[in-house]
Amino acid sequence: MKFAHLADCHIGGWQEPKLKELGINVFEKAIDACIKENVGFVLISGDLFNTALPSIDLISAAAKQLRKLREQDIEVYIIPGSHDFSPSGKTMLDVLEKAGLVTNVFKLKDNKLDFTLDKTNVKITGMLGKKGGMERNDYESLDKTAIENEPGFKIFMFHTTLTEFKPEGWENVDSEPAAILPSNFNYYAGGHPHYVFNAKRGNGIVAYPGPLFPNNFKELEELKHGGFYIVDDKLTIKHIPIKLKEVLTITISGNSVKEIKEKINEEIKNNDLSGKIITLRVEGILEAGKISDINFNEIIKEMEKSCFIVLKNTHKLTTKEFEEFKVEGANTEEVEINTIKKHLGQLALGISLDEEEFLVKNLMDLLSKEKDEGEKINDFESRIIKDTVKTLKLEEVWNVA
Repeated sequence: MKFAHLADCHIGGWQEPKLKELGINVFEKAIDACIKENVGFVLISGDLFNTALPSIDLISAAAKQLRKLREQDIEVYIIPGSHDFSPSGKTMLDVLEKAGLVTNVFKLKDNKLDFTLDKTNVKITGMLGKKGGMERNDYESLDKTAIENEPGFKIFMFHTTLTEFKPEGWENVDSEPAAILPSNFNYYAGGHPHYVFNAKRGNGIVAYPGPLFPNNFKELEELKHGGFYIVDDKLTIKHIPIKLKEVLTITISGNSVKEIKEKINEEIKNNDLSGKIITLRVEGILEAGKISDINFNEIIKEMEKSCFIVLKNTHKLTTKEFEEFKVEGANTEEVEINTIKKHLGQLALGISLDEEEFLVKNLMDLLSKEKDEGEKINDFESRIIKDTVKTLKLEEVWNVA
């Protein structure tokens, strides 16, 4: 017996048509790989779609691929994730289940979970994911006794970031302790955090296969591609990468329009762009001139003569607005740090300089966050407000207000 473990497919997550279509093609490739691997069943640990109510064309595309598994007698077990869960209860996962293409194993009644029995005699259950980590309330009230004492090979599906398994740099990412999970399961099929990871927990394994396809600019830069897991009954895990397009990351830093143009032209000249996804990140503080003096539309048009698509990020490209404001630094990060240090103590905050420096740096990082690809403006603003309130430790005041 072996099975596939997918998570965070986010079908429809990209607004850009080429990348939206590529995301569907990646899902198709993954389904074909599952059939080729002759898996007994497939797990999808949340966020099959990027929204609870995807468009008809996306539902049709997903259903077409899931139907191929059904024709091969391969069951698909699923839980709603933070994106395809809906507080109203209306989700297209229900439509897919009624069509016989998937089985939602989240079956909660009277604070107890039921198992779904696969034809391989594997017992599967799981907990859904909600926006803002609100599933913690369901875990806190969950009666785990029956599912923990159930004999046999058991799989628990979940869509939550676990504190103990967060990678470096994720210290401020919301998470829950691994203790929320029930004990005595062989495999914990996780989703939600977009990174590839697995570790032992008791006699079982907690596993995150990462996103099936990177879902934003930063993920394309860092991950390059997505993938999923194939797992056998001995809990041997094999990661299956899905890479339909190569990603070339170009990062340019400069303090003049001329320098930035020259560096971009040099990268175009020295790299093979053919058929690739190009992430172009430009940063720096222009000593003179305006950002609009760099004709990015013309640059991108030239690059796209050979590449698949160019994604541009100039969030950290600024102009020198105040001539009297002079700060030393070899790069943008050093300039930011030196600027903070120069002005410490000017605010009557009643905290130490070290605490003030830490607070200001966190607020700068927070307010420089970008809207995720496909994220609604209201959701983005709510996320920033929530994180700002948490950083300023104003939760109690905010809740009262």
